[in-house]
Parts: sequence; C-alpha cells; structure tokens
Amino acid sequence: MSFPTSSNKPEMYEEVRLWKNPRERERYDNMADVFSIITTLQALEKAYIKDVVEVAEYTKNCEKLLAKYTAAFRQIESEFPRIEDFVHKYKLDCPAAILRIREGRPITVRDDRGNMGKAIAETVSLLINLMDKLKLNIRANDMLQTDVRELLDVINRMNLIPANYVGREKLPKWLNILTNMNAADEITDEQARQFQMDLEICYTDFNRLLSSNG
Repeated sequence: MSFPTSSNKPEMYEEVRLWKNPRERERYDNMADVFSIITTLQALEKAYIKDVVEVAEYTKNCEKLLAKYTAAFRQIESEFPRIEDFVHKYKLDCPAAILRIREGRPITVRDDRGNMGKAIAETVSLLINLMDKLKLNIRANDMLQTDVRELLDVINRMNLIPANYVGREKLPKWLNILTNMNAADEITDEQARQFQMDLEICYTDFNRLLSSNG
C-alpha cells in the first residue's frame, strides 16, 4: 500500500483560507475582533467576581474593552443586529460579558440615573425573593445565581450604598461559590442556612441605611 507524499499531493500543503477576496477577509477579521473582546470581557468579569483583580484595574480595563466593543460591533451589526445573535451563532458562553455590554459600563461605576426609588424597590424585592427561595428549600445554582448577580448589580449602581455596606462583603462570596458550580448543582443545607443568615443581615443593614438617609 502506498501513501500520498508531498511530491504527488502538493495540494495537501496548501493554506486553507476562509475567505475568497479581501472583502470576505475583512468580514472574518471583524468577527474575530468581536469574539476576542467578548471572551476577554467574560474573563475579566469572572476575575473581578473572584477578587483576583483590583477594582481600579478592573474598571480601567472594562471601560477600554467596552469602548473597543462598541467600535468593533459596528463593523458586523449589518449581519448581526444584536450581540445575542452573534453569541448564539458561535455558541459562546459569556453571560457576564453580555450583561456588562447591556449596562454599557463597569459594574464598579454607579449610576442611579434618577431611579433611586426603583433601585431600592429592586434591592428589597431581590433580597426577599432569595430568602423566600431558601426557606422553600430551593438549593439549585440556576435558581439562585441570577438573583444574586442582579442584586449585586443593583447595589453597585446606587450612590446611597456606602463602601462598608455589609452586602458588599457577603454577596460576592456567595456569587463566587455559585459561579463555580454547575447549573444543576445544589448548595448544602449548611450553606443554605448560612446564606439565609447572611441575607437577613444584608436586609437589616439595608433598611438601616434607608432609615439613616430618610
């Protein structure tokens, strides 16, 4: 049996290209730019959640990535009207990056935008909802993580909330625990009990802040 060699199969060594002309090449280059920015932003968000990047460094790099994303996405929006369309087509798993793109700013940059009442209501609602879930023995990660993430996001937007608010310490720890679990994984009963107590402390401290600012 004989095998093909470079002498009789030179096409085997030809470069495979995705494009046939300069216009197609630019299209793929533009999509590669967006892909790279999104995956980098996702990694940055996870690094911030896990406290492995300083706040100032996170903020600076997040703002830079969001600016680059805005410029890069303009080049492909005729083909992908929404970033979700791009993410779906190329099967990207990047919920934190998508949330940051929707917000249009780092999570560390607060922005009440005159909606203080709405933000307060959302905070109270999310705290109560999480406590109710735990009381109903809901333990699955995919039933808890979204609420924790949204709660942290709302808190970080409010100028009312000082840096020493107890929730700024306790909630990121729980988000980190949940982020490192699979969707169907459940926290233990012991974790649920501690989580419930931490949420009650956050709720009490939040009400104290509201009273002192009233």
